[in-house]
Amino acid sequence: MLKDEGIPLANPTLYRSIVGALQYLTFTRPDIAYAVNTVCQFMTAPTDIHYAAVKRILRYLQGTIKNGLFYKYGSSPTYITAYCDADWAGEINQRRSTTGFIVYLGYCPISWQSKKQGSVSRSSTEAEYRSLANTAADISWIRHILCDLHVRVPAPPLLKCDNLSAIALCSNLVFHSRIKHLDNDFHFVRERVQRRDLMLQYVPTSHQTADIFTKGLHSPVFKEHCTNLSVFSPTEIEGRC
Repeated sequence: MLKDEGIPLANPTLYRSIVGALQYLTFTRPDIAYAVNTVCQFMTAPTDIHYAAVKRILRYLQGTIKNGLFYKYGSSPTYITAYCDADWAGEINQRRSTTGFIVYLGYCPISWQSKKQGSVSRSSTEAEYRSLANTAADISWIRHILCDLHVRVPAPPLLKCDNLSAIALCSNLVFHSRIKHLDNDFHFVRERVQRRDLMLQYVPTSHQTADIFTKGLHSPVFKEHCTNLSVFSPTEIEGRC
């Protein structure tokens, strides 16, 4: 959506109030994180076009009102697995990329994010590497919490990315000259990989769960990723128990 398209709302406070409530809802409904992140970008001067997008989110929620996160009872391994992705220059107003990631503890999703990056990326690799760095920081925070709770993580966290060039940057200094302006992110991720505090793995785009946090998807793909996010309806849960 364009920033200036449509007619300015007579009561932008209502728009901000609804979007603020939707932000809280993303804590338990990761399937709407990207859509909410998008409408959040027009809080300053929302228009009727932006409001129509908000109402579409509300209609989706009305149709899936009983859906929620499903955590299966029983023992679950305490290893950490994460998926990260980025949509290069997908935001058309400033051409900034969108970072998306999700972190699992065992089989359970425990942290996720859909967020516009703070500056323009000059390549898809750069956008993906920024996403890698943000996800690595979140994983580091989660490990500290688990350590404080005396929860043992038996293996280094596994971070899955669908960009081979971004993964190669962590192990090959030859490519470093391409992203010297990302020095802090570069050394942050590389240091953790070298210390074996983090392992990187390539995942095909078709299996990239974090894709749902970076762009709008067609219905079949969206539903598949909702399953990967452990977002189910009560009927679906009964079939899994």
